[in-house]
Amino acid sequence: MMRTAKRKTDRPSADIVIPVLNEAHVLRKSVTTIRELLGDDFPCEWRVIIVDNGSTDGTADVARQLADSHEDVDFLQLEVKGRGRALRHAWLQSRADVVCYMDVDLSTDLAELPKLLRAITEDGFDIAVGSRLLKESKVKRSLKRDLISRSYNIVLQVLLKTRFSDAQCGFKAVSRRAVEALVPQVADESWFFDTELLVIAERQGYRIKDIPVVWSEDDDSRVKIVSTAWNDMKGVFRLRRRFKAERRGVSESMQVSRKQP
Repeated sequence: MMRTAKRKTDRPSADIVIPVLNEAHVLRKSVTTIRELLGDDFPCEWRVIIVDNGSTDGTADVARQLADSHEDVDFLQLEVKGRGRALRHAWLQSRADVVCYMDVDLSTDLAELPKLLRAITEDGFDIAVGSRLLKESKVKRSLKRDLISRSYNIVLQVLLKTRFSDAQCGFKAVSRRAVEALVPQVADESWFFDTELLVIAERQGYRIKDIPVVWSEDDDSRVKIVSTAWNDMKGVFRLRRRFKAERRGVSESMQVSRKQP
C-alpha cells in the first residue's frame, strides 16, 4: 500500500514512478542519483515510487530497503509483469498534482525533468513527453534502434493521424486530471500503454507538449525489440478498429436522429 505524502509547502506535488523488472543491480544507484538531483530546491514537492512487477532477482528487497530508509521513497509490488500495469497501478493510487515516470536506467538526462514538470504545472499542458526525435534533442543510440523508433512513429502518424513526435521514450509526465480521465480508457498493460494513452489523449483534445531531451542508449536494455514491435503493431490496429467503430456509431446515431419526427 502506498503511503500518503504530507504536504510541506505550497509547491505542486509530483510522484515520480520507476517501473522495474529484475533491476536489483542498478536500482539503488539510480534512486540515489534521482534523490540527489531533486533535493530541497526542486520546483515540485516530490516523491519517488518504485513499482516492481514480477522481479525474481531481489529487486523487491532493494526497493523495500530504500523505502524503509527514505521517507521520500515508496514501494509498490505487483506479481504480474507489464510496464503499463505498473504505471496504471501507481498513477491511479497517487494523489499528486502530477505523475511521471522514467526508466530505471536513467537514459534520459535528469536535467530535463524540471522542464517536463513545468510544462504541466506552469504552462498548462496535460501531458509532457520527452522526445528523442526533435531536432533539438541530443541522442546517442544505435542506427538500428533509431530507424525502428522513427519508423514506428511514422506508422502512428499515417494510421492514427498522431502529431506527437516520440511515443515510447521512457520519460513522461501527466496531470492528475488527465490521469483520472484517460488511464481507465487504456486497455494495454505492457509497452503499448504509452502509445495508447497519448493517442487517446490527443483525439480527446488534451494538450501534449514534446520536450527535447539528452538521451543515451542503455547497453543493458531488456526490451525485446521484435516481440515488442509486433505487439505494438497489434495495438495500433486495435486502436484503428476501435476508432472506425466509434465513427460508425456516431454516424448511425446521427442518421437515426434525423429520421425521428
